[in-house]
Amino acid sequence: MRYLIVVSLIWAFSFGLIKTCLIGSLSGVDPTFVAWARMIIALPIFLPFLRLRRLPGQIAIRLVLIGVVQYGLMYITYLQAYRYLEAYQVALFTIFTPLYVTLINDLQTRRFRPGSLGAAGMAVVGAAVITYHNTSLKGILTGFCLMQLSNLCFAYGQIEYKRLRPSFSHFKDHQVYGLLYLGAAAVTAVATTLTGGWGSMAGLDLKQAGTLLYLGVLASGLCFFWWNKGAVLTNAGTLAVFNNLKIPLAVTVSLLIFGEITDLPRLILGGGLMIFAIWISRRR
Repeated sequence: MRYLIVVSLIWAFSFGLIKTCLIGSLSGVDPTFVAWARMIIALPIFLPFLRLRRLPGQIAIRLVLIGVVQYGLMYITYLQAYRYLEAYQVALFTIFTPLYVTLINDLQTRRFRPGSLGAAGMAVVGAAVITYHNTSLKGILTGFCLMQLSNLCFAYGQIEYKRLRPSFSHFKDHQVYGLLYLGAAAVTAVATTLTGGWGSMAGLDLKQAGTLLYLGVLASGLCFFWWNKGAVLTNAGTLAVFNNLKIPLAVTVSLLIFGEITDLPRLILGGGLMIFAIWISRRR
């Protein structure tokens, strides 16, 4: 679980950075370009370790396709959602990811696990307690739909990599992981071309370039690798719960680092429910 914990801590900073520095109303960086930039920065980290010798072509293609879905399509829809949603709303609408992780795993294994579904459901409740706001859904339905597509892509990729991993057990994760980023970089490049987003490159200031570098190297590059590595080492129920752990952490970061105001009793109650859900999943 240590991989999932470290990644959740790092990702807690991402929501505010993206909204304030890149895709906010005053920033205007194209979301598809941001998606491509994060992937193209992450790709060189793993290319030197890539080992294709003795890797079956079918496995290599499936790894590329996992990257296309889990990182490429996920980022395209996720970052587009920032055009319609506030950062806290983006965080709120990720609460359904644990349910998607659990249900996709049960569908692929053809075995219904009510315990895992219960733990994921408790994680959703805990995240909802923390992030719920009395706000109308008017005007944000498009953002909501984009987030659900993003959640489905990310959930599918985690479970598919977990299922595929035994097929190349003689390889270490870092020896094949460049293929995932290659697939993601390719699909985001196509999306950036279709949206005409390449013009954002010339308009980047130093702060935005630094933010993209941080997100590409750490939040996308290393963290996505650690996340899927942690997914392989844990059960589907615990993985589902950890998909929402970033929400209370993001709220905590906003309190301690950015000086924002939130409902502390909600944070304690929601975080407690999520910790209890992890405990239940680990016992099972």
